[in-house]
Amino acid sequence: MDFTFSEEQQAAAEAARGVFADVAPDAVPSPALTTGAVADEFDRALWARLADTDLLSLLVAEEYGGAGLDAVALCLVLRESAKVLARVPLLENSAALAAVQAYGGQELRADLLEQAGRGEIVLTVAASGRTGHDPAELAVTARQGEGKGEGEGEGEGAEWVLDGVQTAVPWVYDADFVVVPAHTAADRTVLALVPRCQDGVTLGEQFSTSGERLGELRLDSVRIGARDVIDAEGAWEWLRDLLTTGTCALALGLGERVLRMSSEYTSGREQFGYPVATFQAVAVQAADRYIDLRAMEVTLWQAAWRLSSGARGALPVSGDVAVAKIWASEGVRRVVQTAQHLHGGFGADVDYPLHRYHAWAKHLELSLGPAAAHEEALGDLLAAHSL
Repeated sequence: MDFTFSEEQQAAAEAARGVFADVAPDAVPSPALTTGAVADEFDRALWARLADTDLLSLLVAEEYGGAGLDAVALCLVLRESAKVLARVPLLENSAALAAVQAYGGQELRADLLEQAGRGEIVLTVAASGRTGHDPAELAVTARQGEGKGEGEGEGEGAEWVLDGVQTAVPWVYDADFVVVPAHTAADRTVLALVPRCQDGVTLGEQFSTSGERLGELRLDSVRIGARDVIDAEGAWEWLRDLLTTGTCALALGLGERVLRMSSEYTSGREQFGYPVATFQAVAVQAADRYIDLRAMEVTLWQAAWRLSSGARGALPVSGDVAVAKIWASEGVRRVVQTAQHLHGGFGADVDYPLHRYHAWAKHLELSLGPAAAHEEALGDLLAAHSL
C-alpha cells in the first residue's frame, strides 16, 4: 500500500504553508484578558488570501471553479492553519460546500459553489445541538408548509418551516448562511441552508474558551424554500463525519506546534548548567507526547481516507472517525498540559502564546463531542457489527 500524499495534496499543503507563514497567533487580544470576544469578526484579510490561492474551493469540483480535491487535502490545509491559530471558518465553510456539492440540487450548486469558493459567501454549520451534548439533528424540527407548485408531486416545491435552537454555532455572526440539521415528523434528517438575516432567526452571543464569538441560533417558524433544503439520505451523517475529521486535523496541527514550542523552550532553558531538555524526566514526557501526536496522525488519515475513497471496512466510516476523535481529544489535551508543565510559570504568561494554544485545544477537545462521547458511539458500532 502507498501511504504517500498525491502531488495535488502536497501542493495544497505547500500553498497553505505559504499563506499562513505570516499569520501571528497573538494578533488579537488574549482571551485571558478579554471579557467578551477577542475580535468583532474573523480575519477577513486572511480569508481573502485563502480565496486568492484557491484554498476556499479546495473540495469544489472543477466545473464550479474549484480544485476538485478530497478530505485528505482539506485536512492537510487545516493542519497548517491550526499551527498559527488561524481565525477563519475554513473547516465549516469547506465542509458545508462539500455537502452541498455531494447532496444538493443542481440549482443550489450553481448558485452557491462558485461564489462561496471565491470567498464572496461564507457558510457555517450548526452542529452542537441544543446543549452541546445532544444530537444536533434533534434540536430543530422541520415540516413542510404551503408552496407546492403546479404539476409538482406531494411535498415537492413546498416551503419548509424550521423551529428550534442550536447552540455554540461557530462564526455565525459573520456567515451568510448556516447549514442546520433538522428532523422531520417522518424521523428523517434534512439540511437547511438558513440565511442569517432571515425572518424568525435570532442570535444570542456566546464565547468559546479561545475567545472567539459563537452564537446561539434560535429559529422561530423560519421559512426556507425547497431549493435550499437537502433531504438526501445520509447527507447529515456525512457532513458531521467530515466536520469531526477536520476538527481532528486542527487538533493535530495545534499539537505539533505546541510540542515544537516545548522543544525549543526546554532546549534553551538551562538548570545546573545543562539544558532541561537533556533531563530524563523531561525527555520522557516529550517522547510520550510525540507518540500521542503520531497516533493522532495515523487515525486522522485513516478517517480522512475512508471519507475520501468510500472504501469499505469492518465498521462504517463513522467508526474510524470516532477513533480519530478519541485520539485527537485526549492527545491534544495531554500535549498542551505537558507543555504548560515543561514551561513552568512562563507558560501562563499572557505575553507568550502558549496559553492561547491551550485555550484553543480545550475548544477542539470538546467540539463535536469529547472522547467519552465517541467512545460510547464506537462501543455501539462494535456491538452492532461483528468483526
